[in-house]
Amino acid sequence: MAKEDHIEMLGTVIDTLPNTMFRVELENGHIVTAHISGRMRKNYIRILTGDKVKVELTPYDLSKGRIIFRDKN
Repeated sequence: MAKEDHIEMLGTVIDTLPNTMFRVELENGHIVTAHISGRMRKNYIRILTGDKVKVELTPYDLSKGRIIFRDKN
């Protein structure tokens, strides 16, 4: 699947789950389960509850995603 096929949305981390999984509330009100991308894991970027993040969703399963960016604020 090409990178253009993914859907990127902004959201807020509302809960931390085991195994570096997070529950994220998107701007449209939907709640998805997301994991950290490999690049964020490699660079030791920490994610806490309340952080604004960019989530990448696949069109096949809109309930799961990948956190690809954490907002600076």
